[in-house]
Amino acid sequence: MAISFNNALGIHQHTVGVRERNAEVISTNIAQSNTPGFKSRGMDFDRALKAATSGASFGLNRTDGRHISASTRVTGEMKYRTPTQPDTGDGNTVDVDLERNLFMQNQLRHQASLDFLGSKFKNLTKAIKGE
Repeated sequence: MAISFNNALGIHQHTVGVRERNAEVISTNIAQSNTPGFKSRGMDFDRALKAATSGASFGLNRTDGRHISASTRVTGEMKYRTPTQPDTGDGNTVDVDLERNLFMQNQLRHQASLDFLGSKFKNLTKAIKGE
């Protein structure tokens, strides 16, 4: 009997990748907090997760004929965040406190997904060994 990893691992195999991409977006916002004119961006997690579970992908443009063609998974549409603080005059919309909180929340959920995946693999290993 074959093991279906999609059934065995559930949605957590997809949430890990989407959470990692979300962490990149949030950390970029934090890194650009002093850049004049930078607009804070965010990801719609639900849409990104639906895109990841549907298997959608898109091709990457090659700028040179010698480049290897590649495709990547769709990880959600980036949108600009609605500013939560008044403009300081430089056009930057990053609220560092908000971004840090979002980053911490994302990391906790990422770790929870990793823990769920770890327990799934542990149980699969026990099943294979007959324990």
